[in-house]
Amino acid sequence: MSIEVVEGVQTMTIDMVATAALAGCLLMLGYFIREKVPLLERLCIPAPVIGGFICTIVVWGLRASGTLSITMDTTLQLPFMLAFFTCVGFGGSFKLLKNGGRLLVVFLGSCWALAIIQNVVGVGLAKVLGINPVLGVMAGTVSLVGGHGNAAAFGPVAEELGVTGATTVAIAAATFGLVVGSLAGGPVGDFLIKRNKIKAEVQDEDVVVEGGKQVEQGEFTSKSFLAHLTIVFVFMFGGILISNWVAALGIKNFALPNYVGAMFLAIGFRNINDKHELFKLDFKVTDLILDVGLGFFLTMAIMTLKVWELVDLAGPLFIILIIQFIVLLLFSVFVVFPLLGKNYDGAVMTGGFTGWGMGIAATAVVCMSAICEKYNVRSTKAFLIAPLCGAVFVDVVAIPTIIFFITKFA
Repeated sequence: MSIEVVEGVQTMTIDMVATAALAGCLLMLGYFIREKVPLLERLCIPAPVIGGFICTIVVWGLRASGTLSITMDTTLQLPFMLAFFTCVGFGGSFKLLKNGGRLLVVFLGSCWALAIIQNVVGVGLAKVLGINPVLGVMAGTVSLVGGHGNAAAFGPVAEELGVTGATTVAIAAATFGLVVGSLAGGPVGDFLIKRNKIKAEVQDEDVVVEGGKQVEQGEFTSKSFLAHLTIVFVFMFGGILISNWVAALGIKNFALPNYVGAMFLAIGFRNINDKHELFKLDFKVTDLILDVGLGFFLTMAIMTLKVWELVDLAGPLFIILIIQFIVLLLFSVFVVFPLLGKNYDGAVMTGGFTGWGMGIAATAVVCMSAICEKYNVRSTKAFLIAPLCGAVFVDVVAIPTIIFFITKFA
């Protein structure tokens, strides 16, 4: 950690280890505050969001006052994210997918529909408000369904076509979406459960429900944990190799995120292992690694948000984002939830859908986790279907839709 004067402002640079330590402290602070403030727990606000926002507001305040500028090294954010998505892949049993086939189709169809709706709403409102329609695309599917990754990727593409400020708008809109999605997903799912008086069956903590059968878990030991962690690291590395290989192919307008490769490797291993039992998977261990990866990844993502970029959102763009959120809420509650069956799984998945529709796949998972923690029952189908659709399969429609709208209106 170092402090120096840059352009007349004291600038603190926090190294990788210190950033991880701060993230851990903020995560624990988030859990502590949620326990002490019943309203936050009742609303299912995730602990990483609470802790991360405290840091973000403090950093913003110091920067705005000219007192101190803080830069954090988020190098470890990538491995935490890879570990999270790899463990999501371990839940990708084809047997479970078969059992939840209708939910998978409905959820994926809803993701595809939202990808189109957000662009239509963005372009339509941009025209009404008298700004470049492509900026409406930047404040639509690019930044909301796509997140910061797509914002950084498609912003420059739009600027090359003559749309000034597209990258700034996209990044700021993605920041807005992550903030709103993180706060909204849990309360939406909780509201649906209460409003419809849905009963959540309590699941035995020592048992995993798999294809309607109860499967006993093995003994948790340090050797077992290290064995699982080793496999996770191997698949994380494999995901990076696959991503680099796809990048080397030079396919136009296509990139495969490294977490997608890691997830698919884990899915493939899970299903081969189900048939041949090459390794005794203990899902209590993989769930533990998943929770740690998600907690640290999302806390780091939120605590390093440059919320001051939201100031760059002029009136018309802010109006577009507010209406996008209202459309998402209406679509989630009145379309997605009824289609998912109006049960506990459906409510949890709808909460995840709301978080994902403004944020990213990890936002969906952390929102669903907050709901399940409150009701003390884990929706296995929700945690399998939502990340798989929101992180992977949605791009089948989302990416071509983005390219079509940008090229048509640029």
